[in-house]
Amino acid sequence: MSYITLVRHGQANTAARDELSYDRLSDLGHQQARWLGAHLKDTQAHHPRVYCGTLTRHVETAASMNLTEPVRDARLNEIEYFTLAQLFQDQHGVTIPTDREGFVEHLPKTFNAWANGEIENPPETFTEFETRVRDALRDIGTEGGPAIVVTSGGLISMVVRQAMGLDIPSMARVALAIMNTSMHRLHPIGTQLSPVLFNAVPHLEAPARQFAQTHL
Repeated sequence: MSYITLVRHGQANTAARDELSYDRLSDLGHQQARWLGAHLKDTQAHHPRVYCGTLTRHVETAASMNLTEPVRDARLNEIEYFTLAQLFQDQHGVTIPTDREGFVEHLPKTFNAWANGEIENPPETFTEFETRVRDALRDIGTEGGPAIVVTSGGLISMVVRQAMGLDIPSMARVALAIMNTSMHRLHPIGTQLSPVLFNAVPHLEAPARQFAQTHL
């Protein structure tokens, strides 16, 4: 049995306010991914199994990391946060933020309303999101050598929630902390997958690269 390493995609289009516009890497996002790929090569990291979501930013990140062609699985896609935020605004008058400070307050409120079924007609229910994430990780499993999975911050926060039994506010804090191209590792301990690495960015620790430690 071996481990699973989750990687958040590189910085995407930070000026976007809808799902489609957001779904592409910025120039910095490609550079972050190239640096991570070079770090994995330099440290002789071995990942015989490679997976990613089907979103453009996932595929672009895996390509810029110079990974072998990944298995693409839509269950590894991000939640449609822009869509949820628009529904939340339309139905409850909660204004969509335009800066990071506003987003820090907005995300926990949105997650909580979504989990409690207070957002009508979402793209998927919170329970459906929980289920697809659990099923995807189960199917990837720990047989066949280490796996690397390129995905998104919301999904990674759900994985941590499931592994650690976090409540919704704690899950939201995890999501807000996750940096672009950060690594998060799960090891099988007993019958469960347990986090042994969170938000690691060794490829961005040098002083000349710290500017690239981005959250949005």
